[in-house]
Amino acid sequence: MSASASKTKSKAKPMRSAVGAPSQHNQSSRKGKRAWRKNVNIEDVEEALEGMREEERVVGKPLQKTTDNSLFFVDVAGDDQVRKSIPKSLASQTTAAKILAQRSAVPAVFSRTTSYGKRKAAVTREEKERMLRIAKRPRQGPFNSIVDPTEFGAGSAVIGLTEAVKNSGQFDPWAADAEEKVEVPEGTECLQKKPVKAPTHSQPRKIIEVPAVVEPHLGTSYNPPADAHRELLLKAHGIEEKRIAEAEKLAEVKHRMENARVGEDDGNSGVPGMKVDIATTVDEEEEPSETFSKPAPERKTKQQRRKAAKVLAEKRALAQRAANKRILATVDRVKALSKEAKINSAKRDAERQQRWLLAETKLKKGLSGQKLGKHKVAEGEVDVQLGEDLSESLRALKPEGNLFRDRFLSLQHRGRIEPRALVVPRKRRTRTVEYEKHAWKKFDRQQ
Repeated sequence: MSASASKTKSKAKPMRSAVGAPSQHNQSSRKGKRAWRKNVNIEDVEEALEGMREEERVVGKPLQKTTDNSLFFVDVAGDDQVRKSIPKSLASQTTAAKILAQRSAVPAVFSRTTSYGKRKAAVTREEKERMLRIAKRPRQGPFNSIVDPTEFGAGSAVIGLTEAVKNSGQFDPWAADAEEKVEVPEGTECLQKKPVKAPTHSQPRKIIEVPAVVEPHLGTSYNPPADAHRELLLKAHGIEEKRIAEAEKLAEVKHRMENARVGEDDGNSGVPGMKVDIATTVDEEEEPSETFSKPAPERKTKQQRRKAAKVLAEKRALAQRAANKRILATVDRVKALSKEAKINSAKRDAERQQRWLLAETKLKKGLSGQKLGKHKVAEGEVDVQLGEDLSESLRALKPEGNLFRDRFLSLQHRGRIEPRALVVPRKRRTRTVEYEKHAWKKFDRQQ
């Protein structure tokens, strides 16, 4: 074999690689980027990818993505059906049958999408007519007549029931608003503002059992029984005594305040007992008193500071030891202390319940005499006549009381309206200012 022939043979390129891809890596030229990329040997990479494809065709997915439990297991009992599951290699089987027997585990790729879901509903008659109106296409009316799209109501305009008409009657404006749940992104729960709950307050008017019109006392009759009339007189007398006592107490406080403003001596204003002493002349000269100045503290040495720090540390250690001793002493009394705390808690709950029951019982009788806000709910006045003023007949009866006042106080006692202070109307005082015009200033002189 000649040298030229051997040289030609060595430069011959194989047509395909072991994997099946074209091979050009035997070229000696590597000049330039394109030639270097074109002539790189990637047979090992192609073999590895082809191995993964083979595993995917047989198993269904690459083995490196498969768990160990599905690949390996410990066979303890054995399986008699293993031989039946292993495919038999028959000598009489043709090559075509062997190729067809190798089925891939990867699902086949379809050229068109197939929908296994529910079939779309057909277009309704109303929708079809609406689309024909928009497109201005001829459509059949009754008796197969052609509807003219140019006439009124038959053009592209949508003629029919609107969504507002279809959904009419479903919205209740007076219904309570349903709480809408707002979707909160995950991880931002602490950043969201918590909704503010409306406070729930007890309504006193739900507990009050006072009727709107209270039955009058027997003593208010024009011809009352003697005992009822005497009882009503005593009640009115007690209310009047209480009112007089409060007025006297207020007058006494006012008198004290006025006396405090005016000085008792020399007419000087000021508070009694807070008077400035007047300096008096002394004939004999007093000897100057000796003044003692506190000496400045000396600076401590290092030894004194160390000694003070040591003493302070010892005091703290003793205090800590005493505190630990007290804590250890209370450990043995944990059960007794817990029992005592439960008893005290039960007592407080019983007292709280008792106070609540008393307040509820008092509230059932109305808000008369209680303070709500700035003002106090006024008590109803007792309308009673003296013995000499009583009339034993309806003909000579005189009207007593005020129906408007009784109704107004009843609304306050039952908690329907808030208490208010009495506003007495006052007549506005206007000062008349007279002006003399310039034309009338010299009226007397002109005459």
